[in-house]
This record gives sequence, structure tokens and C-alpha cells, in this order.
Amino acid sequence: MNLDRGSVPDDKGYPSQAMARASQTIHEAEEMDHSLTLCIALLGGIAVSLWSGDLPRAEAHIERLISRAESHALSPYVFVGQGFGGEVAIRRGDAEGGIEILQRCLEKLHAATYEVFTTALEISLAQGLMATGRFDEAFKGIDKAIGRVETNGDFCYMPELLRLRASLLLSMPRSKALDKADDAENCLAQSLEWSRRQGARAWELRTAIDRAASLAGQGRSAEGRALLQPVFEQFTEGLDTADVKAAEYLLAKLG
Repeated sequence: MNLDRGSVPDDKGYPSQAMARASQTIHEAEEMDHSLTLCIALLGGIAVSLWSGDLPRAEAHIERLISRAESHALSPYVFVGQGFGGEVAIRRGDAEGGIEILQRCLEKLHAATYEVFTTALEISLAQGLMATGRFDEAFKGIDKAIGRVETNGDFCYMPELLRLRASLLLSMPRSKALDKADDAENCLAQSLEWSRRQGARAWELRTAIDRAASLAGQGRSAEGRALLQPVFEQFTEGLDTADVKAAEYLLAKLG
């Protein structure tokens, strides 16, 4: 696994193993005392921590990354670390502050032509924009990111981009969302197809949660449960992570 090419550390559905591997990689990089290697390892640790919903651990890794990168003039890693800090801010409820941080960091990363983690940060930015009701901006950002992924072949993020696009369509005010339901359902179907094709069970779980919730909202709870249950049952560890707990909670509601 090459963390510096934007791979998703626990997308195969083994979050506990991913956390252990990330910690081991960071420890080995510390023993090497090689700053670039440590920065790359810390980025992997941040990605895994954010995926698992462990914000305190993510913040600790972010602080270390920025400190080490600043002291060794590794500017792109400073910007990426700050960008992930913006994502944490959004998750902690400071959406406006997180949006400002992410926009500033993405601008710097694009200027530096360092694009390894920009798709992940653009996803976070879109989530922040959606949280503040800026749906049109979020939608344009997601469509732009999808177009860039299609051009550069960074398809590992395609399932999440499509899932988020569906979420945006379904979250828009009714006047704007008119006739958008079919588009959203198509995005969710494509997201599931992409995640299954890649063997990315963690992406698949997120999309299955959204699809099951959408079906339940249409009075089709049994269909939602039939979709989500087998995906959820693939997870045999990491049961205390955010997405797995969300799936378990939804299944309980679906009956």
C-alpha cells in the first residue's frame, strides 16, 4: 500500500487492522528519523483516524505532521495537514471555519501542483458547504472533482464522490430537488457498483447506509434492510468505528 498516492487505508473493511498498521508505520518512520517518510506515515494515520471517527487521534497526528513539515520546509505536507485540520473543524461543528481553512489549503496545493490528497480534501469541503446550506457550491465542487478523477484515473474516490453527490441531491430544498430523486438513486447505484468493483467494503457500507435510509424514507424499510444487512455482516472487526455503528443503528431502526 502506497499512502502517498492517496490510497484509502481501510477501504477493504478492516479498520482495526488499518489502525494497527498505521501506528506501526509511524513507529517505523520515527525510528528511521527521516522527516519525509514520517510525514507520509502520519498522513496515513490521519486518514485512518478520520475514517474511523477517532478525532482526537487525528488531531494529534495532524499537529505532529504540521510541526515536522514546517521544521523541514515540506510546505505541501503543511498544507495537507492544515486541510485535514479543516475537516476536523467541520466534524466538530465549526463548518464555516473548516470551509475557510480547506479553501485556503486547496488553493495552495493546486498552486504547488501537489494533488495527491486534494480529492479527499475537496470531499471534506463539499461536506462543509452542504452543512452550511451552500448546496450549489458543494454540487459544483463535487462535479468538478468527479471530472478530474475521470481525467487522472484516481478512481479510488469515485464511490464516495458519487455517494456525496446523491446526498447533496437529496438534501437540497424541495424546490431545487424537484425531479432530482432519480439522479440521486442513479448516483447511489453507481457508487455501490464502483465500490464492489474495487472491493472497497468501507465505501460500500457508507453508500448502503444512505441507500437503505433513502428506501426507508419511501416506506420501503424491508428493502433497505435487505440491502444493508449483508454489507454490514461483512465487518467482523472495528465494530466501534463510526460507519459500522451507524449501520448497526439504522438496521435496528429498520426492524
